[in-house]
Amino acid sequence: MEISALLIAGLVLALLAIMTVLRAVRIVPQARARNVERLGRYNRTLQPGLNFVIPYIDRVYPAIDLREQVVSFQPQPVITEDNLVVEIDTVLYFQVTDPRAAAYEIASYLQAVEQLTVTTLRNVVGSMDLEKTLTSRDTINSQLRGVLDEATGKWGIRVNRVEIKAIDPPKTIKDAMEKQMRAERDKRAAILSAEGQRQSQILTAEGDKQAAVLRAEGNRTAEILKAEAQARAIDQVFQAVHRNDPDPKLLAYQYLQTLPQLAQGQGNTFFVIPSEVTSALSGISKAFTEALPSSPATRGTTAPDSLADQAADQAADDAARAAKAAAEAVADAAEADSARPLPSTLTNHRQQA
Repeated sequence: MEISALLIAGLVLALLAIMTVLRAVRIVPQARARNVERLGRYNRTLQPGLNFVIPYIDRVYPAIDLREQVVSFQPQPVITEDNLVVEIDTVLYFQVTDPRAAAYEIASYLQAVEQLTVTTLRNVVGSMDLEKTLTSRDTINSQLRGVLDEATGKWGIRVNRVEIKAIDPPKTIKDAMEKQMRAERDKRAAILSAEGQRQSQILTAEGDKQAAVLRAEGNRTAEILKAEAQARAIDQVFQAVHRNDPDPKLLAYQYLQTLPQLAQGQGNTFFVIPSEVTSALSGISKAFTEALPSSPATRGTTAPDSLADQAADQAADDAARAAKAAAEAVADAAEADSARPLPSTLTNHRQQA
């Protein structure tokens, strides 16, 4: 009995010794920290690695994470300066720098940071209207970070960044914003279309202008060349006439040939016959009825060829008959013109004359 009692007592002491050793040795992981209280009072903070404490006297609290932590808070309703309620979702990046202050200066530093973020956010956004709130996220983030970092410094917490993840205005405001954006896009599209049409019309007008200028230059060049050609032709004809020295008979004959062309128009019912026509016709008739002088080629010969003489006589007779018929036609036209009643003004002028 005594042996068994001693064995049991030895086993109890061995278990107690093992438990004491286990409670005296504490291993802290990297980037973690554990606070130690001795007899209810803060004693020290265990660093990463192997640490020894006094069993049954020192109390070791749970590990505190020293890494940077990310906390996403639930969307909070915030009233803007223009009395619109928007829901803002924030993300907070913070890090525990002092495990002792984080454990003894605040009961729950995570809850405290969340509430402080909400109140600060309402103060910052409450001084902005909706449009400025939507376009000033960087300003809101910097103001939130400054206020939170200053307030959480005594808690052993450093706020690294504060980001606004989402800003959700009311549904009616969203619909109005969509209509406004649609109207802006339609306006920009209309402006771009008008600019394109204006540019197209400008380019078309410039092209028409250049085409008209080139066409006018081409017409001018053509008219100049045509006038130069006509001038050269007139000059050549004039030189040929003066070089050949035509007699009045030839000119009268050419004048007689031009008269029928005056009456070829469809609207011409009569044409004026100058007084010189009679004298011209008489000259022509006289020219064809008189004996033609011998040409230089035949002037030296005394007996012209009989066939040539007959052909010349026949041509002279035909020309004489044609001149006589033309003279009669001109005389008839002159008589008809003199028999036609003249206007009153013309009659008065003749009577006065």
